[in-house]
Amino acid sequence: MQVHLNALGCRLNEAELQNWATSFQKVGYSLAATPEMADLIVLNTCAVTSEAARKSRQTVRRFHRANPGARMVVTGCYASLEPEKLEQIMGVDLVVDNSDKDILVEKVKDVLDMPVMPEFATQPGESALFARNRERAFIKIQDGCRYRCTYCIVTVARGEEKSRSIDDLIEEINNLYSQGVQEIVLAGVHVGGYGSDIDSSLYELVENVLQRTEMPRIRFASVEPWDLGENFFELFANPRLMAHMHLPIQSGADSVLRRMSRRCRTEDFQELVNQARTQVPGFNVTTDVIVGFPGETDDEFEQTMQYIEQVGFGHIHIFTYSDREGTKAARLPNKISKDVKKERSRRLHELAAKLKARELEAQVGQTVSILWESSNQTNEDGTQRFHGYTPNYHKVAVDVAQGLSPERLILSTRLTAVDIEQGTLVGEIVEPIPEAPQESAIKITQLD
Repeated sequence: MQVHLNALGCRLNEAELQNWATSFQKVGYSLAATPEMADLIVLNTCAVTSEAARKSRQTVRRFHRANPGARMVVTGCYASLEPEKLEQIMGVDLVVDNSDKDILVEKVKDVLDMPVMPEFATQPGESALFARNRERAFIKIQDGCRYRCTYCIVTVARGEEKSRSIDDLIEEINNLYSQGVQEIVLAGVHVGGYGSDIDSSLYELVENVLQRTEMPRIRFASVEPWDLGENFFELFANPRLMAHMHLPIQSGADSVLRRMSRRCRTEDFQELVNQARTQVPGFNVTTDVIVGFPGETDDEFEQTMQYIEQVGFGHIHIFTYSDREGTKAARLPNKISKDVKKERSRRLHELAAKLKARELEAQVGQTVSILWESSNQTNEDGTQRFHGYTPNYHKVAVDVAQGLSPERLILSTRLTAVDIEQGTLVGEIVEPIPEAPQESAIKITQLD
């Protein structure tokens, strides 16, 4: 029996796929790379925006058309918010609420009466790695959020905060490292709130990961900026902790942040960024910004533009606000017109591109360690183009002679130029590159 696992949306959704992959393999299932090959399809949906909800429904229909004979299980935030709509879509056999994600495999066995084949079960430590890339894995450290930003539906879909134990996480990380994973990303709904329900903290977790694992590179997914302690950035003295964090600000106007019910003000955010950059050389801060939030005046938007330029970011995810049914923001007055939102988005994208180019130019000339990913691009001259990320999360491209492969290796690389068109750095590997292996020793199932 083969199961295809797929996720839409956030890194947390991807992290959950790894847990299910392990659980399914323990009861004798193998992993199918495509829905067409599967006896069972599990889709982890997203509902952060109305467009994400629409895409979730669309993906369900697409998978059913691709393989109408497969059983289909749908879970995730959209499945938790609108289960009735999903149950009416042809091909859906089971909808699993977020609260039951931990027992999804058991529900599949019991409700759908899917067969269990213990004779084919993998033994501990032998399960196939399930990751978007061969070298990186996302680790779910907690779920849920105790705060209620007015625009966010995810906290409704995910429920209260629930942290995994440190021992459980250490075991997972060590298992992934034994399978060849070189980098992990700690993910959750409210990463900074890790441990609030188990008398622990994100600081304590990271300390344990550094002390009790040999994972070479450790990163964070998006972290809300208000729960990081004053001494948090001292952890980055260990070079295994990569010098980058994604800290969402959402607006550069305190009046807008209040309407959003954000717990961080611009002054506090600036102080946090300054602290990081002072304690950690080359620290790169990326962020999220919402344009056109209800009631956002021209003056408030100009405040945001000035603030974004003042702080400076390596990259900005820009979201144009749209009402999400079920949130407080959807009921706020003074909605912004589409034309105004479009113009504000255009201006902010221009500023973001300028800031990113400035940040990339500052990297040129450095020699840094890069974890190289698999290549799927062959150049006209026969060389292979590989991509990887600097410790502070700038994408780098390098062209390698045919027959050689830096894939899944951490190699010293000189940053030689900026490719403005691609928005990446260009590098030159300064260590010997081994010959490309004939066949990977580790079975990998790629996400779509």
